[in-house]
Parts: sequence; C-alpha cells; structure tokens
Amino acid sequence: MSSAKSNSEGSSSAEMTSEQLAEAKRYGRLSLCCDLADRALDVAFLAVMAFVVAVPLDAWLQTFPLLAHSTLRCTGHDALRLIALFVLTYVLHLAVSFPLSFFAGFTLERRFGLSRLSPRGWLWRYAKRNLLGIAFGAAMFSGLYAIIWATGPWWWLLAAGAFFLVSIALGQLAPVLILPLFYKIERLDDPQLAARLARLTEGTGLSLEGVYRMDLSSETAKANAMLTGLGRTRRVIFGDTLLQNFTPEEIEVIFAHEVGHHVFRHIRKMILAGAFYCTLGFWLCDWFLMSWVRSQFPNATQHDLPVWTLPMLMLVITLFSLLMEPLQNAVSRHFERQCDRYALATTGLREAYLSAFRKLARLNKDDPDPHALEVLLFHSHPPIRERLEVASTSRARTPAE
Repeated sequence: MSSAKSNSEGSSSAEMTSEQLAEAKRYGRLSLCCDLADRALDVAFLAVMAFVVAVPLDAWLQTFPLLAHSTLRCTGHDALRLIALFVLTYVLHLAVSFPLSFFAGFTLERRFGLSRLSPRGWLWRYAKRNLLGIAFGAAMFSGLYAIIWATGPWWWLLAAGAFFLVSIALGQLAPVLILPLFYKIERLDDPQLAARLARLTEGTGLSLEGVYRMDLSSETAKANAMLTGLGRTRRVIFGDTLLQNFTPEEIEVIFAHEVGHHVFRHIRKMILAGAFYCTLGFWLCDWFLMSWVRSQFPNATQHDLPVWTLPMLMLVITLFSLLMEPLQNAVSRHFERQCDRYALATTGLREAYLSAFRKLARLNKDDPDPHALEVLLFHSHPPIRERLEVASTSRARTPAE
C-alpha cells in the first residue's frame, strides 16, 4: 500500500461522526419499519388468499377447458391449474406490495444516498427479480405437488430430500447463472492482490475457481464481498465499491473472513441445517393442510390434495420461516463471529480489521449498535460495535510481518 493511499484513507477509517451515526440510525429504523410492514403484508395477503380467494379463484380457473378438473386423480389439468393459481397469486401480491417495495427499494435508498439507480433501472431489476421468482416458484410448487400427489402421506420426507438436492444445484449455479443476470462480474485483474490473497488459502483445503470483481457501483454505494458457489464454481466475489475504497490490508482481512467460512464448513452446515428445517417445515405443512382439508372433506388424502390449498401451503411456509428466522440468524451470527476471530488470528492485522468494519458501517449506513431485540430477531450478522470489540483481544502485526 502506498503512503499516499494510507493518508487518503486515514480519515475514512475513523469512527462515525455524530451526524453520520444519527443518519445511520434513522436509515436503520426506517429500513426496519419497511421490513416489518413487508412481513405483515405478506402474511395478511396470503391469509386472505387462503381463506377467502383461493376456492372461488380455483373454480373460475376450471371454467377454462385446458385447466378443468378431471375425474382422474391429479391429471395434467390440475398441474396446469396449480401453476396458473401460483402465477395469479404472485402477480396479485406484486400489485398489492409494489408501493412498499418501491419505497423501501428505491425511494429510501435514494434518500440516504445509497442507490445509484434511476427509476427505470430499479424497475428493470425489480422485473427481472420477480420474473425469476415466478419461474422458480412455479417449478418448485408444481414439483412439490407432484410429489404430494404421487407419494401420499410420506411426501414431506421425499420433498425434503428433493429440497436438499435443489439447494446443492442452486449453490453451484448461483455464481455462474443467477448473479450475472443482475451484475457484471469479471475475474479480478490484479496479480499482486491475487497473490496476496492466495497465501491466505494455503493449508486450508480451499480450492477457488477464481477471485472476481462485481459491478456494484452502478447500483449502490454499499460495499460487499461474498464466498459463493460449490465445488468447481466456488469463488470469492468483491464488490467494486469495496475494491475502490479499501486498502490491500483491509481487503486481506475481509478475504480471510470469507476463507473462514470454508475452514469452518459453514456452507455445508447451512445446507444440512436447511435440510433439517425443511423436513420439519414440510411435516408441519402436511399436518396442518390435512387437518384443514379433512375438516371439510373427512375422507381426503394427500393423493387428492386440492389445488386451492396452494395459498394455504404458501402461508404455512411463510409463517414457519418467520418463526425459524431468529434461530437461523443466531446460528449465522455465531458463524460470523467465528470468521471474524479467524480473520484476526490468521492475518494479525487488527488495525486493518478495525478500519475495514468502520468503513463498512459508514458506506452501508449500518447502525453500529442497534437494539438487542432487533438483533435477536432480524440480524444475520453481529452489530458492528460487537465486531469491533472482537479486535480488542487480538495481537496486531505490521504488514511487513
């Protein structure tokens, strides 16, 4: 690192000013309010769909010959109608939630100087994200109902196994197929930095396909980095906002943190935990759905689960996810603490660690010390203040060591 860059970065490595802290807290409060409103809207919308709209909407869909119910059990007509019902549910939800989505995703981010997208650019990303959501959701729920109709009472166990396989496939495909739909990603062309980072993987067993640069600056002022992919697609991706604003030592600490996720096998553990959550969730879905359907049709079985139960299934999955989120976040925060300690122990760059997290807080307008209940319920990462305190017990070394 040149001395010129060291000097230019010196002031940006300091604690937040009182004005910056107040702004971060305002942004955090408004973001939390939007998140809570979005969750409440999701639950209320799906409840109305499940208890009020689903049956008459399914009856209306059956007026179309291609979607009409057959006397045969669960034919292709039912599968097509299921997809149609999902798409209609998704589109209606978009119509109801769009004002909140636009405020939270565009207006709020622009108000605090974080978004660099034009309204048209935000709408295009919003459209792509939801088109992908429709395609993935239609495939997922049609596959899920196919399993239910085919296997009966034990569908939840087979569905959990299928979810496990899909999670692995998505983990492999995300960095090469999904992320490039939204961001320009290219291999990092910096031999000196690449060599510096390669030293941190020695002896860890981490085999990276490459280190990449992601064009975040065209969308946001926020900085980010991630370890993503599985097997041959595993790679570390740095946002260009991070590469532009952080020193080599700070990037080294952040990279070491990402290496820690591999060392502690966090991705594998999260996939296995996800399989457990999914098994439990699908079992609860089966119990609730069949109890609800049999209250109206005592002889019903899983083999002839009605198409109109789809919104109820979506509601149960949503509620289960909300209930499990604090536990999942607690596990995630534990993993992040492990990686923070690993990064400090591996690099010894305590000052770079401190300045990196101060910059992240400032660039991302993160409240460094949010309310404990907010952290418990909603945060997948420890607060910045806590992460800075981790460095107090570490031993610093100079970049020359």
